[in-house]
Amino acid sequence: MALKPEILRHPIDTAVGARIRMTRKARGVSQNALAESVGLTFQQIQKYEKGANRVSASKLAEIADFLKVPVAELFGAEGAGSGLTDELAELLGEPGALQLLKTYCRLPRSQQSALVGFLGTLPTGHDDDQLCEVSEQRVAARS
Repeated sequence: MALKPEILRHPIDTAVGARIRMTRKARGVSQNALAESVGLTFQQIQKYEKGANRVSASKLAEIADFLKVPVAELFGAEGAGSGLTDELAELLGEPGALQLLKTYCRLPRSQQSALVGFLGTLPTGHDDDQLCEVSEQRVAARS
């Protein structure tokens, strides 16, 4: 039996998928609702959002239209409406990240500080910390 070659995801496909996910979640749209609106299955939307499958230009246009954003914003073109970096889009695309950020923003400053301190003490248990550290450094450098 031949081994399957490892699936290589192009960084642009991954970034586009992360922006679709982040925008969809920010709009409060389910994967099912987005899929139905553009004639796909929710599984296909999942694959797009993970960068496992490339989004065709026509589907990207349909998705952008449904989400009411310019295609350039989902593609990450210079000067697009959100101005989000690929790293921030990827982080915000993580399950629960956007809800956590919304809740954080509603807290008083003293509680925000306490929450950040508490979260810093929690063990993560996996190697994804490198992505977070690189993203934190890039965000801090831009501030």
